[in-house]
Amino acid sequence: MAPRTRVDDDGRDSENGAMTQTAHHDRDARRALLVVDVQPTFCEGGALAVEGGNAVAERVAGYAAAHRSDYDAVVTTQDWHIDPGEHFSDEPDFVDTWPPHGVAGTDEAELHPALADLAPDISVKKGRYEAAYSGFEGVDVAGRPLAELLAARGITEVDVVGIAESHCVKQTALDAAALGLRVRVLTDLTVPVTPEQGARAREEMAAAGVLLEPSA
Repeated sequence: MAPRTRVDDDGRDSENGAMTQTAHHDRDARRALLVVDVQPTFCEGGALAVEGGNAVAERVAGYAAAHRSDYDAVVTTQDWHIDPGEHFSDEPDFVDTWPPHGVAGTDEAELHPALADLAPDISVKKGRYEAAYSGFEGVDVAGRPLAELLAARGITEVDVVGIAESHCVKQTALDAAALGLRVRVLTDLTVPVTPEQGARAREEMAAAGVLLEPSA
């Protein structure tokens, strides 16, 4: 067994004065929790329901309450469709076209009731006039995009949770990784539209360097 290297409080290897990667990461990282599209429209009883959505909403709420101090920012994203064009269809193919969902101003488009006490630091809405799968397509009430809002807080890492793993969670995670952020998807705090789509999404995210880990 190789001898263990002692790291001093300043993050330097006491043997040679070199800064260790782990210590540097722990000291400098700023983390955000991205809660993606946890809305009634994507849960049982909603217009585009994902089986297990309500249970995910409850688990996300519990996790956020228990781990709020672990994060420098908590972020919510919402589908907020006004006229998204061909994204909506009366004869959807459930690939590129979908039944109307997440319609701006409706109860279904609000955050899930389980998140009533979440009090996010950043809230963005997406898809007003187009299909928008990634939270990074969302903007806040002042029109500022999510990437800008995270950068302003110095965020370097994100944990992504929400609905659905195979669609908006996946695309949000991929876009975060493309921006150079360290990304984890907390696998017990999300759910795919189908198991098969979930498996494909996890393969794609892993290939992009996204970490797939349980929340505990």
